[in-house]
Formats: sequence, structure tokens, C-alpha cells
Amino acid sequence: MSALSEHVLEEIRELPAKYPQPRSAVMPALDLAQEEVGYLTPDAMSEVAAALKLDPGYVEGVATFYTLFHLQPVGKHRFYVCTNLSCMLRGANDIVEHVKGAIGVHEPGELSKDGLFSYEEVECLGACEYAPVMRLDHRYEKDLTANKVDALIAQRRSPATPSAVEPRHPPPLVKRAATTSPQSGEVKRKRTKKSV
Repeated sequence: MSALSEHVLEEIRELPAKYPQPRSAVMPALDLAQEEVGYLTPDAMSEVAAALKLDPGYVEGVATFYTLFHLQPVGKHRFYVCTNLSCMLRGANDIVEHVKGAIGVHEPGELSKDGLFSYEEVECLGACEYAPVMRLDHRYEKDLTANKVDALIAQRRSPATPSAVEPRHPPPLVKRAATTSPQSGEVKRKRTKKSV
């Protein structure tokens, strides 16, 4: 049984034509796979490699290099809180502690009891002027306070606000290795719904 739907595999197969180098398609392809499965299983990564005609080791190497690719289940809503210098000086550590308490977890990657939330500290989201900053559901949340965090959590717990989780733009890719400069790469994709 395939980890990815035929629709997603078809989208992945079409990606290399959009880039000067076919290997450049691996990041948006992994993003599509993760979006469908929730995290990158070994089977999903193998299917991405086959669809792109790439070595599975290369695909896995990319998946393990960037923090926005997950190899284990994560919360439906994942807080990526920047703790780099600018954000740290403007209270990011307090925001991390507040997020942990508000969703009821003790460490990065831990799932909240309802399975809705998890968090991770990241090095830089490239929006230092709005510190403290985090990314949640493909959106930047800026000038964070405890009250803003509480409101974001409440929105996502309410079934009446589905638009709260629709992405405005694709996520930036944050390297696993520590860095002090913002990452400029973005996953660009166009999603289309196929009629049944």
C-alpha cells in the first residue's frame, strides 16, 4: 500500500519541470508528502525519491537537514518559536515557556494530550524586526505576547474557525545547523483540487 496518494505523487512528478535543476524539486516534494501524511515516513521518502528519480539517500539527507521536515508525528499545529539573538532579547524564552505551559508539554516535539499541538525552537525565521516571532500553520506571528499565544491556541481549538489554519504563504526552510543569517529559500507550490 502506498504512503502517498496518486494525486500527490502526480504533483510531485510534475515538479522537476519547474526548476532548472531537477534535484531542486526535492524540498517542495517533501513538503507535499509531509502535508499529506503529517510527517515523513521512510515509505513516503522512498516514494518521493522514486517519483523524482532521485537516490533515496539524497532525499533522506534533505529531509533530515531542515527542521520543518519531521520524521516523527507532530502536532497538527506546530509552533516554531525563534530563539535567536533578536528574539531572545525581546522575550522569546518567556514565549517558549508560555507555549509549553499553554499546550501542556515539557520538551520540543512532545505532543499535547489532544494531539493538536507541539513546539520547536528554531534559529532564525528572518523577521528580526518583529521579534519575538514564530511560525504557526505557515504564517508568521509577530510581536508575540502571552495573550497573543493564548488567542492563537484558542482559535485552533475552536471548530468554528477553520480559516485560522489555512496558510497565507509557503513556509521558509530553516536549517538544522545553527545560523545567524535568515534563510531565503521558500517552498513554492500550487495546489489544485481534482474533481472526483
